[in-house]
Parts: sequence; structure tokens; C-alpha cells
Amino acid sequence: MIYCRIAMLVAVSITSVPYGLIADTSVTKDLVTKTISKPLTLEQVMADPDWIGNAPSNPYFSDDGKTIYYQQKETGSINRHTWQVNLDDKSTRKVVDKELIKLDQGRAVYNSNNSLKAFSSQGDIWVKYLSSGDYRQLTRTNAIESRPQFIGNDVVAFYLNSDLYSIDLNTGLISQVAQFKLSDDPDIKKTDDYLSKQQTRYFDYIQKQQKNAEDRKQRQEQLQAATDLEANKPWYLGSKVEISTTSLSPDGRYLLLGTYAKTKQLGKPDNMPRFVTEDGYVKNNKVRPLVGTYQPRNESLYLLDLVNHSKTPIDLSDLETIDEDPLADIKRLTAKRNGKEYQPRKGERGTAIFKWNATGGIDWSEDASKVAFMLYSDDNKDRWIASLEVKNQKLKSIHHLRDGAWVNDWDFNDFGWLTDNETLYYTSEETGYSHLYLSKGRKTSALTKGRYIVNNVRLSAAGNYLYYRANKKHPGIYEIYRVTLSDNSTEAVTDLGGLNSFNLANDGEQLVVSHSTATMPTELYHVSLKENKTITQLTNTVSEKFKEMDWVTPEFIEVPSSQVDQPIYSRLYKPKDFDATKADKYPAVIFIHGAGYLQNAHQGWSGYFREFMFHTFLTQQGYIVLDMDYRASKGYGRDWRTAIYRQMGTPEVIDLRDGADWLAANTNVNRDKVGIYGGSYGGFLTFMALFTEPEAFAAGASLRPVTDWAHYNHGYTSNILNTPEIDPEAFENSSPIEFAEGLNKPLLIAHGMVDDNVFFKDTVRLVQRLIELEKTQYFETAIYPIEPHGFTEPSSWLDEYKRIYYLFEEHLK
Repeated sequence: MIYCRIAMLVAVSITSVPYGLIADTSVTKDLVTKTISKPLTLEQVMADPDWIGNAPSNPYFSDDGKTIYYQQKETGSINRHTWQVNLDDKSTRKVVDKELIKLDQGRAVYNSNNSLKAFSSQGDIWVKYLSSGDYRQLTRTNAIESRPQFIGNDVVAFYLNSDLYSIDLNTGLISQVAQFKLSDDPDIKKTDDYLSKQQTRYFDYIQKQQKNAEDRKQRQEQLQAATDLEANKPWYLGSKVEISTTSLSPDGRYLLLGTYAKTKQLGKPDNMPRFVTEDGYVKNNKVRPLVGTYQPRNESLYLLDLVNHSKTPIDLSDLETIDEDPLADIKRLTAKRNGKEYQPRKGERGTAIFKWNATGGIDWSEDASKVAFMLYSDDNKDRWIASLEVKNQKLKSIHHLRDGAWVNDWDFNDFGWLTDNETLYYTSEETGYSHLYLSKGRKTSALTKGRYIVNNVRLSAAGNYLYYRANKKHPGIYEIYRVTLSDNSTEAVTDLGGLNSFNLANDGEQLVVSHSTATMPTELYHVSLKENKTITQLTNTVSEKFKEMDWVTPEFIEVPSSQVDQPIYSRLYKPKDFDATKADKYPAVIFIHGAGYLQNAHQGWSGYFREFMFHTFLTQQGYIVLDMDYRASKGYGRDWRTAIYRQMGTPEVIDLRDGADWLAANTNVNRDKVGIYGGSYGGFLTFMALFTEPEAFAAGASLRPVTDWAHYNHGYTSNILNTPEIDPEAFENSSPIEFAEGLNKPLLIAHGMVDDNVFFKDTVRLVQRLIELEKTQYFETAIYPIEPHGFTEPSSWLDEYKRIYYLFEEHLK
């Protein structure tokens, strides 16, 4: 068994000496007496992260740009508190609870002359008069009013559920702008069938009742016409639909409506039992459906004229390639494989507006003459940005993006109108890298170009600048830039290195930047572009204990790829006393980040902060660690991302093997002593590496792993592998359970039992497969009864990483 010494190891007191000193009772006296500067323990690394300090989050400016607000987690609690920094004297204070109700959390909207702002706070609508600083509460209910917007300067509209109301600030009148009823219009009587006609013809009583109803209706209409005081008529949408999109025009006249056909469930849900419960009984939870059982829904779009009460369907049939089937060739091969005849897809593909929040995916021009929206096809091979002119209901396709693999909808979906009401900005990966474009009439121009990516585009309030984030200097360094729209010139706003994100002040000349480096968590900086450009650090939240630790600063390296003409960007961790000529070669560990589409070899603070600390711990125990942004990772362009299409686990494993070879050739590593570990997608790749390249790695730890992609979710999996019914070959080529026979090296499998992302069932099914393959001597399983996908308890983190460490000590040294 691979853990023959674990019982002995656990029995030793491991809090008084560094872990590396107790890995083996036969270690030499020199090793036992060796001291390490600021040695880490796994207890410290996996402790509640409050000990690091709690970084500021969600920063935003006050209306006048003189104060910055941010949130910070309270030590020892899940609660978060709001703080403010005065930019004049840099003083910081905690915002008291009674003041919180009047904070907009950076989500306020402003009227057209910038005299008022409106926002939702704790489910009610507020207005602030910017000249006086006075606040006015517009609603106070137990319901939740949300998404306020101005109609002109003096009317505030807001949503209550799916219905839309407005308040006239001058008169206080509350009006119902639009009411939606998911039922049939009661005024439309179905009296044309035979029985209904027969009843009317036979009975005077029925005729009288019908006449009375018609008389009442006519009289009500006469009164409404005479007084003009009746609320707008309800919109009867029918009982077979549900509302998916509502967006009101700035002038309050038009509303873009999207509906889906109603369905009881979007797919067949799976089950997840909870064994540790308050009452002692096992509780079964319904969780997400599996890929392929979820049926993408087609969104029907309408333009509603709220004045004339007219509803016009938006015809998308002229959008480029909407009637094509990009999966036709794959479907044809699958049909042949199954001995069936290929059935071509009929009609247009389904589409839906891409919404990353309540209002995303739609943008109205300021003059309300047109509305732009971003659509994705149900197979995610096409993206369209289209605009609709509301007066003539003319649809115009502004931009079409086709990707034979899948269109990237995670990062590059910025778009919106400039203040001229004619020009649209947007980001697109059409060149292979996400860049920023302008489109006006028939003319399109690129504002950025090169082998880097652009995202997080923001238009300044005055409409004179477009700010964006890009990794121009290095794929792992993200700085802030801006384009001056008067001449399309670009300038760098920051030169901080590391990882940076930003929020804008209303004046368009100030930013609050969230900045981090590889060894220091996020802090806030104030950037002023007025006159003399200045940048000032505002927060210092990292604990002294963390700063005192002797962290290993990773080297940012480029590992040559054996397959493509593009390096594999990576972080390299070496011991402080690294000796390239040492006779005894180093053991090495390769960390595999999760998510697939995620960047971890950047030069900022990593979401994998525990792993960062664990890697310093490993270097103190004599290991070299490599953290690779394998193909599929974020930040390196379209082709790097889509290299895994229909073959997950193939190019990535080649990259990991290239990494191990590079370590042996360049860092004095014993090529036979390279281990691997990772969670989620990293756990999946650990399996694929050990199963398909069993001689390339000495041992591996697979955490919360996907073992069979047919059991993962639809949104993520169908992008990359299509669906099992359409493309079974892709799933069979990409699922570790298909290759389990190849295991011949030590493997640790660790999984939380209440993981509602990658189900614990994944591990159960693979373990049964390994049992049947008689792989007993090669694997062990660790289960965590109360843990979801991302562990919550320090004790669970510690247990898991002790096991990983023991695995490496046993088989890499």
C-alpha cells in the first residue's frame, strides 16, 4: 500500500518541528538539526485565512470623488463591514450601521443633467439630491424594489418583481409603467368553437350575460378616455411563457422584453445526500442536471410600445449563419457510428441575450432611438451584437463572431453606446486575442491590437474616455489603460506590475485600483490623472505575521512547448538554498490549477493562496514546485483556450510532461521524482496524466475531481465537448474513467461529499472502476463528509494537505 508509513507519521507530534524533519525516522542527524529561516507548518498554511489579513473588496467612489468606500471581512466572522477613506487627508473610518442605508454600493444611476442619483438599498428606492446632499426615500415596503433608472430628470422607474413602476419626484405620483400577467387576456373570449356558438344560439340568458359584459367594458373605456387617469393596461403574455429579459428605454416609452417557453425543469436534476445533519437523518438535496439533459431555451424578443400598447416581435432571421448547423459534420459521423441516418437540423438555432447581471447584455442609446443587445446561439458557436431602431423596428447586425470551438462568453463581452448615440464599442476575439473596437454605420475600427487581451472596458461618465485592462507588458501583468475618444490615442494609466483592476470616479479622472503582487494580497490605490498624475496606497490590511514569513517569490518562466510555437507561462518555486550542482537531485511537484479556463501564472495574488503558501512550505522541505498555465488557461488568446476542444486532457497533459522535462533539464530535478496535484479541473488532469502518461509522473493527488464529463454541468461542458448524444467520441476521449486501466503509480483521491459542483458521485464511480480493475495497490481515497467543492473548514484543508504532503514524501524522496 502506498501509505505504509502514514500511521507512524500521524502519531508523531508535528506541531513542534518542521514537517520535513519527521518525514522519515531514518533521516540523518544533519537533517534533523538543520534550521530553516521562518519555517512554515501546515497548521499555519491551512489555518483560517483571517491570519493573513482581510483584503479590501468592492471599492467605489463617492459622488463628489472625494471619498472611497470599500468592504472588508470582519476577523473571526462571516460578516463584512464598510469602510471609507477620505482622499484629502487619507484618514480611514468604519461606516456606522445607520449610515449604510444611504450607500449605493457603487450601483447608483444618474439623471440626464446629473443633479440626482437613484439607488436601491435594502430593497427600497432612494434618491440623493447632489447639490444639497439631501436624501429622499421613495419606497418603504416589505417587498424588494430594484433596478432604478431615470426617465428624464424627475421621474424614477423601478422594478417590483417583473412589473415596472415609476415615481414622479415633483408630484409624488406612483404610476404602473408596465404590468405583466402570465395568463391569457380575459377580454379575448374563445367563442368561435361549436359548443360556444351553440350555447349563445340556444339561450337568451347567455346572450344577455354577454351583452351586459360588453356594455360594462364599453362604459369603462368611456370613463378612462374622459379622465385619462387609468393605469396602463396589463400585458397578457399567456400561461406558457416566463419572463427572461426586461429593459426600459431612457425616455420610458419602449421596453425590450424577452420570454422563454415555460418548463417545469431545465433538465433532470441529480441527487446529493447529506450525511452529517442536525437531526441525524440523511437529507437528500436535488442538485443541477447533467450535461445533455439540460435543454437550451430559445429567447423570444419583443419591443413593447408603452404609449400605444403595441407589441412587436423582433425578427432575428437575417442574422448571419443563424440557420446553419455548425455541428452538422459531427452529428453525421455520430449517426453513422450508431448505424443511423443523419437528420439535419431544421429551422433557426435558438438564441438568447447574454446577461452577466440584471442589466448586462443590453444597452440603450442615450436618446432612446435604438437599443443594442448581445446574443449567443444555443450551441455557443456564434455571437451577435445587433441594434434595433425603435421607430421603424429595423434590426441591424453590428458584429458577428463565429468560433468553430466555442465563443468566449466569460471575459470578452463588453459593449455599449458612446454618447453620440451612433457609435458602439465592443470587444472581440476575432483576431485570436480580445481587442477593443468601434463601430459606426458601416465603418469598424480597432482601438487596440497585438498579442495581448483587453477586458473590463468602462466608458467615463462624460463619454470622453474608454478605460480598459490589458496584459500588454507581459501575459501575467495586467495594467490599466485609457483611450481618448477625440483622437483614439491610448495611454497607460498604471505601471504597478502584478495584477490590477479598477473602478472609475464620476469625473473620469480618478480611479481606485485593486493591486496585488505574487507575494502580497490585494490593497487599494488611488490614481489621479488630474494635472500631475499621482498614485497613492490607501489600505494596508496584510497582517504583520504574514509579512514576517519568509515567502518564496516565484520566478515567472516560459517553458517551451513541444507542440505549439508558444511558451507555457509558469511560476517556478525553488528552495532558498537552491544548488544547481547538487549531487542529489531535487524532487519536484507540479501544481495544476482548476477551472481549466483560469490564469494562475500571473504576477498578482492568486486565488490559490493556500497553494502559494504550501509551495513555500514544500521548498523548505527541499522540493522544487512548478505551477503551469497549460493549454486551456486564460490570458493567452483564443487558440490557447480552444486547444482542448473535443480533447480535454490531451494537450494539457503534454504541457505538464513538457514541464517535468524542463525541470529535469534546467533545475537539477530528478526526472523520476516529479509528482503532480490539483483540484477540480486540476484533479481531472491529475487523473489524465497518471492514466495516459503513467511513466511521466511518480505520484499524484487528485482533489474534488471530474472523472466523467458526461456527469458534469451543461453550460461549461457543452462548450468544449458538445453533448454526449451529439458527440460521444469527445466525451470518451476526455473522461478519465475511460483510461483508468493505465494507473500504475500512487494516487490519492480526495473529495467533499456535499460537493454540488463536481459531485462526490464522480469519485465513487471511479473508485468502483479502479476496484474492478484491481488497482488496489495504487490508490487511496480520502472523503470529507461536510465539505462542498471549495472546502470551508481549516481542519479539512489541513487533513487534505497533510495527505498530499505524505504522498510526496513517500514517493518523491
